[in-house]
Amino acid sequence: MTDNWTIDRIPEQSGNLAIVTGGNSGIGFEAAKVLAGKGARVIIAARSMEKASASAAAIRTAHPGASVEVMALDLADLASVRRFAEAFLARHDLLPLLINNAGVMALPLRRTADGFEMQFGTNHLGHFALTGLLLPAILSTPGARVVTVSSALHRSGVIDFENLDGARGYDRQRAYSQSKLANLLFAYELHRRLVAAGASAISLGCHPGYASTNLQQTGPRMDGSAIGERIMGFANTIFAQSAEMGALPTLYAATSPDAYGCDYIGPKDFGGWRGYPAKARSSARSYDGATAQRLWDVSERLTGVSYDFAATMTPAR
Repeated sequence: MTDNWTIDRIPEQSGNLAIVTGGNSGIGFEAAKVLAGKGARVIIAARSMEKASASAAAIRTAHPGASVEVMALDLADLASVRRFAEAFLARHDLLPLLINNAGVMALPLRRTADGFEMQFGTNHLGHFALTGLLLPAILSTPGARVVTVSSALHRSGVIDFENLDGARGYDRQRAYSQSKLANLLFAYELHRRLVAAGASAISLGCHPGYASTNLQQTGPRMDGSAIGERIMGFANTIFAQSAEMGALPTLYAATSPDAYGCDYIGPKDFGGWRGYPAKARSSARSYDGATAQRLWDVSERLTGVSYDFAATMTPAR
């Protein structure tokens, strides 16, 4: 057997249910497609139902008979997050796999519907709220997994608790790195709390390296910079690996029997920017328990979502 982990190693997923946020494009789409092809029932959670429906149709074309559905979710709007969770829990008692994948990158200063800086609000707070609201179904599922997608750029991230909203100065790259560090602080702290509660669920992080998706071009497009958009498109063509390769760390974290809580999975070559997935170490800041606890407390206050680790679903009769 080759040392390179590929989708051929993914166990049969029949009977599993997976939510993939942002599963309508990029690495989220590639992960959703593979999981559906392996027999999982996949819910693509996305802001645009038109794009999500087209992506679901493409997955069914690639894998006839695949079980794929779409549900509306705008992570930049906590009311939408609550509606999604309520709709899901009304229909499902169990959630074996939650992939917190959706995100925005290097945007000009924008605000979410709740007034948060867009990158921190979408990438971290939206997923924090979503996971907390879905926690009863996660806790009710033996061996459930929560996979949170970060970025190699988390390494330059610092949580600026005095400027989470960008009101005291905004730098788009620092804000992105901060949000991606927050993703890992959340993923690891969630696992620590799951262990303390005696739950069998695990939480872990991953990153795609430099993968060619539309993520890098969104910021220049919002700026109205055609030149910047072309430069990022050129860089994607020359330097990035494919979205299919970029999705492999997510799929490893989601399905491998060798993946454990608090693991961090990323490409193993070129300093973590390209290649097949392997376990890695994230930044020292990402393992800082005191920062993680403070971020958790702030996130509960900002979102209004408190985690109840004693909550489980009552099966429908």
